[in-house]
Amino acid sequence: MSETQQNQTDDKFFERADAHIALANGHVNAQVHPGLASNSLMYAASRFNAWVTAAGFKSGEDMKKEKKEVLDFFTEQYRLMLEENFDNYAEHYDHFMGVSKEMSEEA
Repeated sequence: MSETQQNQTDDKFFERADAHIALANGHVNAQVHPGLASNSLMYAASRFNAWVTAAGFKSGEDMKKEKKEVLDFFTEQYRLMLEENFDNYAEHYDHFMGVSKEMSEEA
């Protein structure tokens, strides 16, 4: 996690993140592909972030003036977090995806 991200977290950061992941996982089943749950989770995060942002302004007009900066901020934060998690999954793929050592040697 980058220094900027660490400055925006507290000791419950990962606990909350894990709770959201567990909620999304709970929606995945034979009829609901993980990608559908992911889309819902991203939509929920964007809607919540719009609300968090709106709470920091006095009017919708003030909010509109800062749209580019707000979108750039949240987009960059998501990119950094996704890049960190992507790299972690790629580095530890067998562990995260339940691939045994024997299976990976056969491939």
